[in-house]
Amino acid sequence: MNVDTAQIADIDLIQRILPHRYPFLLVDRVREIVPFKSAVGVKNVTVNEPHFQGHFPGVPIMPGVTIVEAMAQTAAVMVGVSADLADKNFLVYFMGIDSCKFRRKVGPGDVLELHVTATRGKPGAKVWKFEGKGLVAGELACECAFTAMMDLPSEAG
Repeated sequence: MNVDTAQIADIDLIQRILPHRYPFLLVDRVREIVPFKSAVGVKNVTVNEPHFQGHFPGVPIMPGVTIVEAMAQTAAVMVGVSADLADKNFLVYFMGIDSCKFRRKVGPGDVLELHVTATRGKPGAKVWKFEGKGLVAGELACECAFTAMMDLPSEAG
């Protein structure tokens, strides 16, 4: 994948970058990728997701931790596309979540937009910091800052 032309990551490219699969792959598309800087992820929320069975019966609400995880997956795709890491066993680990606030419920039928911006990190860096916002129909649902460690493939392998 040529970094200069990669403005969108469809589900096929996302799955070539992230190791996550159902039921924990929480981003359907990533667009507006500015290499190593920012991206917008899209999560189409459906009633078929397993967490809705118990969170909460009769009043399905997407758990806040899954919203933050979707932001982190968006950030990982942005870094993966930027560094051409498709098919290279790229892993990302949470190191911290700060200043997280939830402002609106997210439920079935919502389209959750995940706006992430790198606040620390550069090509080849292991530790990155991001700011993220989750929006539904332009309304703020969640905002937080998070830190992640990028386990980049070794050059020797």
